[in-house]
Amino acid sequence: MMPAERRDAIVAATVDVARAKGLASTTVRDVAAEMGTSSGLIHHYFASMDEVLAAAFEIVASQDLGLSEQLMAEAPSPVDALRVFFRTYTPSDKDWAFQLWLDAWAEAARRPAIQATSRRLNLEWQALLERTIEAGVRSGAFVCRDPDGAAWRILSLLDGLALQVVAHGTTIGRDQVAAWATGVAETELGLTSGTLG
Repeated sequence: MMPAERRDAIVAATVDVARAKGLASTTVRDVAAEMGTSSGLIHHYFASMDEVLAAAFEIVASQDLGLSEQLMAEAPSPVDALRVFFRTYTPSDKDWAFQLWLDAWAEAARRPAIQATSRRLNLEWQALLERTIEAGVRSGAFVCRDPDGAAWRILSLLDGLALQVVAHGTTIGRDQVAAWATGVAETELGLTSGTLG
């Protein structure tokens, strides 16, 4: 393999292990075993396990962000783009990906590379939502004096509710998450109740 291919293979193996064990429990030895190679090979391409885990987390999180950006850009209106956002932010078939986000947030205080990656990606999600809100305000579809703050509040609510679903299973249902989150967004943006439902 070329060096870039080898590095990609290490990251892919790390994603597989982290998906099964979580970021915090994934070790160099685990990744090497997944690849059928030695730990030394991984250390040759990455300075630390922190960097390997950050790269694996970024692959998963960036794919989700990229998909949401693409689908939202194709939406015919800001209201439709917001509907797409809610549909794609925490899809039920990607609980494992959101679990990696939870792992990344938990590890961020101890692992600088993971902290930098999760912070950057979180800011990108917020900026995507803020741009959508601003477009809706410009078009007259939304009424919002603080698109930046509204985006943070909506994201924070979604993250907190998704945590309950992913980490605790039956504490609240997905229908409640959708209803509460879209209801808050409707209030934030001056929309009629049920517009985003």
